[in-house]
Amino acid sequence: MIRHCVFVNFDPAVSETTIDDLMQAIADLRSHLAGIVAMEIGANVSPEVGMDKGYSRGFTIDFDSADSRDIYLADPAHQAAGAKLVNAAVGGIDGIFVYDMEI
Repeated sequence: MIRHCVFVNFDPAVSETTIDDLMQAIADLRSHLAGIVAMEIGANVSPEVGMDKGYSRGFTIDFDSADSRDIYLADPAHQAAGAKLVNAAVGGIDGIFVYDMEI
């Protein structure tokens, strides 16, 4: 199983409504992609001040296999949602942190 972790450092000019819409677009992927076992989306709630490095929101997706993760990565709806996240992040792609691990 693969856990796909994504954290976003949103540009301060991006509204909370826009951020919520972007996160909903990620959540909507679950309904049409097989192989997603679990998905969690949320804001950072750590009390460790400054440790978030500005990455205020994130999500994890657990896939049943690396193949399912790869199908998600190539999916046009994922690519569209990802492009919008990049556009809303500080420095574009530099404001996105992705980490996949086998679990």
